[in-house]
Amino acid sequence: MKIDEIKELTAKELLTRKRELREEIFNLRVQQQSGQLERPHMLRAARRNVARIETVLSRKTAQQKAK
Repeated sequence: MKIDEIKELTAKELLTRKRELREEIFNLRVQQQSGQLERPHMLRAARRNVARIETVLSRKTAQQKAK
């Protein structure tokens, strides 16, 4: 996901997407441990997307608190 796409989502949608990505990371780790992971770059991409989502969420909550 691009950062522009993430910024357009609401806080509830961001939390849902974050949970989905965490589950995906778990599944990718299981595949990696069993030697079945064909695209290891997906693990890194998922972790980075989680970090992007957390950054946007923290910015949105900071803006709401400032108001």
